[in-house]
Amino acid sequence: MNKTENRRPLASRDTGWAKAVARRLSHTSVTPNQISVASMVFAALAGLAFWQAGEMDGPTRLLLLVLSGLLVQCRLLCNLFDGMVAVEAGKGSPDGAFWNEFPDRVADIAILVGVGYGIGLPALGWAAGGFSVLTAYVRELGRACGQKADFSGPMAKPHRMAAITLAAALSLFEPLWNGRGEVLTVALWIVAIGAALTALRRSVRLVKGLRGQA
Repeated sequence: MNKTENRRPLASRDTGWAKAVARRLSHTSVTPNQISVASMVFAALAGLAFWQAGEMDGPTRLLLLVLSGLLVQCRLLCNLFDGMVAVEAGKGSPDGAFWNEFPDRVADIAILVGVGYGIGLPALGWAAGGFSVLTAYVRELGRACGQKADFSGPMAKPHRMAAITLAAALSLFEPLWNGRGEVLTVALWIVAIGAALTALRRSVRLVKGLRGQA
């Protein structure tokens, strides 16, 4: 994989634990592309867990909510380590650009649509997933037009996943007020609206850049 031209700035990339894990992975037969594929698997499982959490009650529902949040974070860890193994360890491949982007788009849709079905609002889940893909499309369109990759928010990928993970955690306390799905519903609305605004903001910045105003 070659991520040197399209790497999201992440503070976690410079931490000791991340460097240690990436170094360990680089000494195995695991490739960056395989890590990227794993991110899709974790995302699909997270989406399934969110969906099934909406069908369950009691301890099973709580367990699925915990599992879904952990799986979302596993997806993000894969996003971190695939690039680090590719760039820092020099294990990039000619088709790395594809595996850099495609799995992320699948993962966004899988997780957000899963949340939508879990709360009984599949259309909202698809909308959030669609707008999330649109934010990445505008970023890549900008790069294709010769501009720098725009990772601005307010609802870039890390923000979307943080919102969903936090919502999953807060949903564990819904039994205290006899609630069910309200927290994830609010979070999904925030992600959908925020992603739409992010796509719009990036579009405006791209047009200004192309006009030489940035």
